[in-house]
Amino acid sequence: MDRRGMHGVRGAIMLAACAGISAALPGCATPWGEGPDEELRRSIAQSVRRELDQAPKRGEVETSRQNRVEALELKPETRRELEGMSGVGSYASGPPPYGPTLQGDSQATVAISLGRAVSTSAQRNLAVQFARLGPGISEAQAIAAQAAFDWTLFSNLDWNRLDQARPEQQFGLGQSNGVNSNEEQSVDTRVGVRKRMETGGTLTIQQGYKYTDEQTRGLSNNPNPANEATLTLQLDQPLLRNAGEDAALASVRLTRNAERDQIHSLKAELLKNVTDTEQAYWQLVQSYNDLQILDRLLQRGEEVKSVLKSRLAFDAKQSQYSDAVATVETRRSDVIRAQNALRQASDRLKVLMNDPEMTIASDVMLIPSDQGIDAPIRFDPLDAIRVALRNRPEISRALLSIDDTSIRQQLADNARLPLLDLQAQTRFNSLDGSGAQAFDKMTAGKLVDFLVSLKFEQPLGNREAEANFRARRLQRMQSVTAYRNTVQGIVSEVITALRDVDTNFKLIEQTRAQRLAAAENLRSLVVEEENLRAKTPEFLDLKFRRQQALAAAEQAEVAALANYNISVARYYAAVGTALDRNRIQFDVADAPALPPSLRKASEDVLGPGPAPVGGAGAAPVASEGSGSR
Repeated sequence: MDRRGMHGVRGAIMLAACAGISAALPGCATPWGEGPDEELRRSIAQSVRRELDQAPKRGEVETSRQNRVEALELKPETRRELEGMSGVGSYASGPPPYGPTLQGDSQATVAISLGRAVSTSAQRNLAVQFARLGPGISEAQAIAAQAAFDWTLFSNLDWNRLDQARPEQQFGLGQSNGVNSNEEQSVDTRVGVRKRMETGGTLTIQQGYKYTDEQTRGLSNNPNPANEATLTLQLDQPLLRNAGEDAALASVRLTRNAERDQIHSLKAELLKNVTDTEQAYWQLVQSYNDLQILDRLLQRGEEVKSVLKSRLAFDAKQSQYSDAVATVETRRSDVIRAQNALRQASDRLKVLMNDPEMTIASDVMLIPSDQGIDAPIRFDPLDAIRVALRNRPEISRALLSIDDTSIRQQLADNARLPLLDLQAQTRFNSLDGSGAQAFDKMTAGKLVDFLVSLKFEQPLGNREAEANFRARRLQRMQSVTAYRNTVQGIVSEVITALRDVDTNFKLIEQTRAQRLAAAENLRSLVVEEENLRAKTPEFLDLKFRRQQALAAAEQAEVAALANYNISVARYYAAVGTALDRNRIQFDVADAPALPPSLRKASEDVLGPGPAPVGGAGAAPVASEGSGSR
């Protein structure tokens, strides 16, 4: 093999060496990396176990309460009579007076179920629509970050025409070659592809061609015109600082986490929206029932006022009648306030639903078609906490924040290393009078250039890099502390929600007994009025007060029932299963919720997959709609 053939072999060896470096480095992380951060995983696990270890472990229980109605010892026929004169079931005769609209027209109404309200809100709510755009934006940003590793095609074309004066050269005494100008025309073109690699380096493949036509008087070149062809392969690879996947893929991982964070933000917005809609609906139910109660109270007051007016000629004083008139007018004012409260509750639900058929500006008022459910709920506090820590998007967002700070800490750690960059280049050359012959000679590999260079740089003291690393390490400690705070806050929400459910479930029975006792108090007075006593002003004033007490007891029962249904909705929101309870699908299969390492750290403590929480009796919502990304 001749010397020129050996150049070709060396070129092949050089290319193989470059390829070997490229193949070896993609699997590398930061140089001298330590692998998974076991300390971080232990910290995450300890934050969860600390809460789970202290949670009650008695298994599933059911909300319970004493039967306070039975303690009243009412006869069955008396109970039926009391239910006929008080309570939600006694208002089946017709709707309450809604009052005129702003234009003075009769109020138009639309009956709406809880299922429709939740379904429409999940699909049309403006805050949810805004949040739905977030994952798409982050996905585009993630694709843009990944696109940095795509192949790039580049091309350069230069044309030069030189006509330059040259100094005259003399040989001996008075002899001159007469060369005093240089005319040259050249075309230089380069085409190639370049790719940034996951090792942190850059691979470049470039094809060059240069045409030169030189006309210099007194001189001749061979070949002229000349055609030069080159093929260059170059690898620029950092070996310490900025080397490895941790450095090269940091922006991709951060943007991927940003996309995950936006998905969890959307889920959090949906959870909030569903819970707010349920709460607004039960407040609408409460306002509707309050209007019915206050309207009946007004009618009862009108009856007493009429009796007092008829007795002005006998034993009633004008002051007593005036007092009755004032009481009735006060009740009329309460009805007007209740009408406005009902409209405001309707408007709040309209805002959440954003239904184009029932806009805020329309005169249509929403009327509830469902009543609150009074049923016990079964729960296991330990299981509820575990499910909440698996399902709540705030937990996932806190873990993503830990991962982000860990990535930035790895970058800062890598930046402390010295700068040591390798550049390896192989170039195949050829020159001929014919362009085709130049390319043929180039592929023979007889003229080959080699270049290997190392560049080293290290700041003395390296204070900036060390300070940045300390800052990133402290930021990661902050993110772990924030995660612990998030865990603690969610556990507190779950426990508080369970206590509210238990308390409001008891209050339903207690306020029902209170309402029946107040109704019996008024019923006995009515019986006494009909059979025993005269309708004196004092007696009628007592009747006024007992009517007022009964209405207050009815409102308390309505509020307790509404609060119980709201507390159940908040409980399911606290454990993060409100979407499943309302049959709202949230499926983002192409984006894992967490990076694999953090997902495993969470599953080591909580176990894989969600678990059901609560009994069937505690699910008053049956939404047929679905809202998904």
